Amino acid sequence: MAKYCEVCGKGKISGNIVTFSKRHIKRSWSPNIRKVRAIVDGTPKRINVCTRCLRSDKVQRAL
Repeated sequence: MAKYCEVCGKGKISGNIVTFSKRHIKRSWSPNIRKVRAIVDGTPKRINVCTRCLRSDKVQRAL
């Protein structure tokens, strides 16, 4: 799967897991990406979009 949204540019971010004893372990968070058919420049095209963009109607789905 793709690692970023082609509409808003949301991608993978990194940070730390902090344990009870305050040890830091590196980890990463990936966005919830879906491959959908959407209308791009008047034609249906398959693009990778995060679910936040799908919910907020930033993408017009092709049926």
